[in-house]
Amino acid sequence: MPYTPGEVAGKIGVSIDTLRYYERIGLLHGIERSSTGQRVFSDDDLGRIGLLRCLRDSGMPIARLRRFAELLHDGPGAAEQRVELLAEHDREIDERVAQLRHEQARVRDKIAWYRAETVRQREAT
Repeated sequence: MPYTPGEVAGKIGVSIDTLRYYERIGLLHGIERSSTGQRVFSDDDLGRIGLLRCLRDSGMPIARLRRFAELLHDGPGAAEQRVELLAEHDREIDERVAQLRHEQARVRDKIAWYRAETVRQREAT
């Protein structure tokens, strides 16, 4: 099913400018165009853009996104390299999640301290 840029933007949750940017920097290869020159996206394009958005939202730098897009364009022969790149990104996500959990524990400790302090102040009055 063909999709207009506006439909893709709405389905994926990105702006049309983001789609243009992705295409301009080489993340999107082979997007078809209508007879009037408007980009026309396929279901495969939609899936690819969704994956790229997921990777970007989870912290993958643009340079690595470009590399991943190149590997997608290279076809089945680059599958192992794609797996390696994704596995590395997955490890980095795990590290960030662990760091966030550590920081969350500190925040929760401070919340508990302030709540206890509030109770102490009430009892003192």
